[in-house]
Amino acid sequence: MITINGQVYAWDDPLVLAIGGAVLFLSMLVLILRAAGRSGRLVLGELGWLAQRVQSLAEGQERLAGGLHHVSETQAVSQGAILQVMEQRLAEVQRAMGDSLQGSSVRTARSLGELQQRLATIDKAQENIERLSGNVLSLQDILSNKQTRGAFGEIQLHDIVLKALPSDSYTMQATLSNGRRADCLIHLPAPPGPIAIDAKFPLEAYEALRRAETPQQVLEAQRALRGSVRVHLRAIAEKYILEGETAEGALMFLPSEAVYAELHANFPEVVREGFALKVWIVSPTTCMAVLNTMRAVLKDARMREQAGAIRRELSELYRDIERLGARVENLDRHFGQAAKDIEEIKISSEKAGKRARRLDAFDFEELEQVPVGRAAE
Repeated sequence: MITINGQVYAWDDPLVLAIGGAVLFLSMLVLILRAAGRSGRLVLGELGWLAQRVQSLAEGQERLAGGLHHVSETQAVSQGAILQVMEQRLAEVQRAMGDSLQGSSVRTARSLGELQQRLATIDKAQENIERLSGNVLSLQDILSNKQTRGAFGEIQLHDIVLKALPSDSYTMQATLSNGRRADCLIHLPAPPGPIAIDAKFPLEAYEALRRAETPQQVLEAQRALRGSVRVHLRAIAEKYILEGETAEGALMFLPSEAVYAELHANFPEVVREGFALKVWIVSPTTCMAVLNTMRAVLKDARMREQAGAIRRELSELYRDIERLGARVENLDRHFGQAAKDIEEIKISSEKAGKRARRLDAFDFEELEQVPVGRAAE
């Protein structure tokens, strides 16, 4: 690269090559002249020709310098125009990039806000999941112990009975004459009489059946579940079916629909044995249906008990209606007499008004002409 009058040119530029050629030619001419002077063999004509050539070369150099100056000015103007166009383009690009960046920042802020809301929702769901897992663990702890498992069944039974029956139609933890305590005693009228409900939960045998993998394990688990349920059925039949005190049957409440379905699907002989012992197995769903039926029985019995009282109340209601009719007639008669009295009062008031107007006008002659009897009316 070479700089001439503030302009930068490449070495292979035509102008640079022309100037370089001229300089090289002058250098060779000077060397020739020096050589000719030393040898003295040059003639005066040749010296004049050389002088003319040197002058021509000098003029050509001046013209070349002027052309280079013009070219440099033209190139400067072109470069200025190019720079102006480039500045405009850069400004447009910068403005477009600014708008794009602003839109991107707005969209990014909106996306971050939505992401924050979703993260908050996820955190809340995580808290609910942790709370639910804690509740599940607590439920597992409850069901792992026989006493707490029995309390769980009793609480569930109490909730179902509380929703289905009036509070005076049952007793929780009722003690019978044999000293046994039933989880719930429904006070049905005779027949059938009070019926006991006892909550049982053979969870261990059922879980063993669910975990069984080999046929041998399945048989053992089925045997355990069958034996556990049979023991409960016989115990309820012995403890809570008392002749002359309770109904001829009782209910065994299973607080698990899964265990209830398993018994009816795969252990029908156990269910039939319960029928033979007059102990009916119920789940939360079927227990609610049975209790609603008992509620209808209780309602019908109470209506029969109150039938006499209802007839007496109807008789009293009929007499009250008769008295009300007589009093309405008396009131109507009084209203008729009052209407007649009001008409007579209106007549007397009109006459008194006329008399007052005549007195106010000093019309005594007309008063003298009125008969005495009519004036007294």
